Order: sequence, then C-alpha cells, then structure tokens
Amino acid sequence: MKKLGISASLRCALVVWAACGPVPAGSAAGPRAAADLGPSAAAVSGDGRRLFVCLSDARQLAIVGLPEGNVIRRISTPAEPAGLAVSPDGRRVYVACAAAASVVLEIDAASGQVIASLPAGHTATAPAVSPDGKRLYVCNRFDHDVSVFDLEQRKPLARVAVSREPVAAAVSPDGSELWVANLLHAGPADRYGVLAGAAVVSVVDTRTFETAQVRLITGSTSARGIAFTPDGNYVLLAHVLARYHLPTIQVDLGWINDNALTVVDVRRREVLNTVLLDGIWDGAANPWGIACTADGRWICVSHAGTHELSVIDAPLLLSTLEQLPLVAFSNAAFFDGSSDVYTRISNGEDLVNAPGFLAGFRQRVKLPGVGPRGLATFGSQVYVAEYFTDSIAAVALCDEEHATVHSIPLGPKPQWDSVRRGEMLFHDGRICRRGWQSCASCHPDGRADALNWDLLNDGEGNPKNTKSLLLSHLTPPSMASGVRATAEAAVRSGIKHILMSERPEDEAAAIDAWLKSLAPLPSPFLVAGRLSPAAERGQRLFNSDKVGCAGCHPAPLYTDRKAYDVGSRGELDNQATFDTPTLVEVWRTAPYMHDGRYTTIEQLLTEGKHGRAHELSAEQLADLVQFVLSL
Repeated sequence: MKKLGISASLRCALVVWAACGPVPAGSAAGPRAAADLGPSAAAVSGDGRRLFVCLSDARQLAIVGLPEGNVIRRISTPAEPAGLAVSPDGRRVYVACAAAASVVLEIDAASGQVIASLPAGHTATAPAVSPDGKRLYVCNRFDHDVSVFDLEQRKPLARVAVSREPVAAAVSPDGSELWVANLLHAGPADRYGVLAGAAVVSVVDTRTFETAQVRLITGSTSARGIAFTPDGNYVLLAHVLARYHLPTIQVDLGWINDNALTVVDVRRREVLNTVLLDGIWDGAANPWGIACTADGRWICVSHAGTHELSVIDAPLLLSTLEQLPLVAFSNAAFFDGSSDVYTRISNGEDLVNAPGFLAGFRQRVKLPGVGPRGLATFGSQVYVAEYFTDSIAAVALCDEEHATVHSIPLGPKPQWDSVRRGEMLFHDGRICRRGWQSCASCHPDGRADALNWDLLNDGEGNPKNTKSLLLSHLTPPSMASGVRATAEAAVRSGIKHILMSERPEDEAAAIDAWLKSLAPLPSPFLVAGRLSPAAERGQRLFNSDKVGCAGCHPAPLYTDRKAYDVGSRGELDNQATFDTPTLVEVWRTAPYMHDGRYTTIEQLLTEGKHGRAHELSAEQLADLVQFVLSL
C-alpha cells in the first residue's frame, strides 16, 4: 500500500485492528500537542466572581477569577471535559467527561475538590441542572439518549432516548421540560418536500420521561446550541441551514449553507420562525453557543467560523416574529439588495428569512481570539471560550450599538503545529468566500452531515451523500463516484469549488495533516471495549465465503478501494459503479449508499445487493449487523 503519511498512533491502531478487531479506545482527533488547552465551554458562578471553563484538549477544568481574569486553579479530568453546569446555589460544578464510558464529575466550586463521579453513556456532553438543583441531565451523544440523575442521592434515575447525537440541552425555567438539540437528522437523505432531512429538538417531560419532537425547518443541521428565554416562552437554537436541494454553483447569499437562529414557541411546540444570522453579502459561519441574558434583553450567539459574537435585541426580534404573516414564495431566496428588506421563503411547509433580516436587530462583535464555541452570560457580561487561541473573550454589552471586548488568556500563547493549524483552518469560515461556511459546515468533526449534495463534479442533478473524512487519505479514490484520485485532490477541489476560494498550498497541506490525524472512536456497540458474543459470530460470518463481505471490505481499512455495481444506480446517475466505502465508524455515518437511501445497516443488507446476506437467517443477519456496527 502506498505510504500516505499516516500518523504513528493511527498506524498502531490499524495494526491492532487487523490483529484483534476494533480498537477499544480512541480519540476524535488523534494525539494533541501537550500545550493545547482547547477551551470549549464556560459557566459563571452565581455571584459572578468565578468563571469555570472546560479545557477539552488539556483534560482540565479551569477556574478563573473575575473580573481580574486570573486562573485560580486547574482540575484534571479523566477524559475530555465536554460541557459543564453550575448548580443553582453556586456550590457545585458538574463536568461531563466524554469517553466511551463517560463520567460526570461533581466538583466543589469553592475548593475545586472532586466530590463524586457519576457514570454516564458514550461521549457525555452538555449537562443541565434543574432549577431546584435536585436533578442533573446529561446528553450521551453516541448512545442517542439522556442520562437523568438524582443529585440528592447521587444515583441515576433513567436513560431517555432522543433522536440522533444530542449535543446540547436546556431545562425550562419551571423545570417541567428538558429540550434537547440533536446534531443531525435521523432519516434517509434521498427525500424532499415534507419528508426532507431536518434535525429535530427532543422535548422530554421531566416527570414522566415521555418525549416529543419538534422538527426544525428543512435543511437544519449541526444544531450546537440551545437556550430558553428567561420567561420560558421560547426556545432558541443556533444551527447551520443547508441548502442541499440546490446545486452548488455559488456560495454567496447562503446558496450552499446559511447560518441560522430558530425560535420555537414552547407552548405550541412549533417553530415560530428561523432567521438568518448572515448579512446580505457576508456570512456568519458555524453558529455554536447560544445564551439569553438573565434580563431577557439580549440573545448572544458565538460564530465558530467567523470568530464573532452576534448580540441580538431579543424583545424587538421576538415581537417582530410574532407579528409576521406567513407568506410562502418559491424554493429560493429573494431580496432587493437593501439591508432592511427581507423575504420569507418556503420549502414546502418550511419558512425562513433571507440574509440581511437581522439588520437593525443585531450587533456583530469581532472577537479577539479564534474558534469561539461555548459561552456564558452574567448581567451584561458575556464570556466566550475561544478554542484555538486558548483564551476567553470577555464582552461587555453597553447598548444597542456598542460593546467592549478584552481577552483573558488561559495560558501561554499557543504555538500551532501543522495538525492544529489544519484543524483551525478546517473550521475557519474565513477561508471561504465572504465567510458563508467552512469545511466543518458539511463535515462536522470531520465526519458527515447526513445530507445529499449536488457538487457538480460528476454532472448535475445527481446528488450524493456526504462522506466521512475519517481515513479518507488511506482509502482513495475520494467521492462516491471516485472522481478525485486522492483525498489531497479532494481537499483542494473543495476549497476552490465549494468554499469558492483560492488559498495558499500550505493551508491545504495543513488540512491534510489534520485529517490524517483523525482516529476512529470506539463503537457504542462494543461491550467493555470488546466485541459482544453476537458480534463475534457476525465477524465469522463477515469473513466467511458463505457471506463474502470481506471480499470487498477486508480488514483493517474494511475497503478494497475499488468500485462496484451493487444495483444502486438512480435514474439521474451517470454511472452504475460506486466507490466501496470503509466500514470503520459506519455506526455513525448513516444514511447509507451513495444517495443515502437506507437509514440502517439492516435495510442495506436486506434490500441492497451486498454479498449473500439475503441468504442468512434472521439470527445470522442480526449477528452480522452487530459486527459491522462494532467497527
């Protein structure tokens, strides 16, 4: 096999894979430089005198004194801290430590002492405490559920199933409901109109644990942030809005990806409206964190791609949205070029405003650091975690037109190596024409957005499902149609034809370096890091001549890097053969096939032409599925 600059850690992982099956442990992005801190989430104590910050890469919780901005102490965590919450009385901090078997640390806010450790699910994140301080809710991203804990007795109460990849949660002010933002849509990708792809919000009744869903508008994806308004009347979500139904002929005006704020009416459980955070000519890539100030005056949204903070006049926006008539236009955006005129558009049942709507409602505050993610508010102060510069942006909201900003360093100025720089560039909307999107807009965490896109690289009108970039440099060719000979070629083509930009070669090389560093996460279908008995039986079937899976999907990459006709050609496809994808991490890459027609591996094996799986008994098929999902 041609050597492609594979990292030492990944090379070792693949050796283990070949020898004994799936790797029992892993990291989302491979090894980190020892000095990287990676602030990703923040919370403020009740008295406003301390700021708690998750240092994801350093595996620490930082406690920062306010207003001085000095780091008082750092507390080590057993895994990546992926979210935190402060108890209503300010005495405790709860930190979700993301791993295959996560834990939530209960920490004394004053002393920094770890008081208790609560077991959670796969990749725990976004803890939320009930208003009375008696319950804790934690999103288990890859178990697709929420852990509920009794904090008085420090014991788990329930695991509540939600939709797909819950990554953010908020408790209603009265404690009666938990609203959960799911990162991706959970259905097939080859549907349009009312069946089109859209992420949902899961609403959990905290008394009965019954759930309901609120569907966001078509194309909603990468919902990273969720918050209640203080009166509990609205839920606010920050997310990407994908125009995946359009050919990718331009990036301006949000033609490919918009960046959105959705307002949901809590009582009706309906989307009140979705407004675009983008200006008419300048995008606001990758909204991430969202919060409403305690007085209900401001809605604050961090933009991880354009390194900004949107500060929105909440009463003015909400009253305006309540008064808007529902006007449906065609399936495209229209505007007359002026900053105060907007047009609402419709994808079947969905309504959304055009770029520029927020002119007069919002300040765009340029932040001093790079990669703003989680944020926290206290009074008129906003604290934003800046992931790549190991800093906090402290923003004072003065009035409708002014905000003052200063930077709080959490450590020495980071020195980026090529991998870290590539990670930054991958998430950086500034390398896109006018900041509309970044590579991460369609490839969150380097994986896939579960949508079909017409990228025009193999003709028009034949959209293909987004592929994960994990192992892409080891499994050429790239793209479902194999139209890019290597992942290196695909990276450069993406910058030119999707980001619509001309960039220096060293930037593409750095992105290559980061993508090569990506390592697979352990599957949630493993048991204590090993194959289950059912998966072991499935592994034997997978490798047997009877089924024939290993012929096209040999270990350790689980692809032979060839193209086959498996009967999946659609009426608009210009070819019948498609690239054989790796099965590594296939448990997180649904929907399946080049057009995203199947939502489960069971569907793919029973309805598609894959080996001789159709000859298996129901029990054998179940075993085979368990093995594939364990990779």
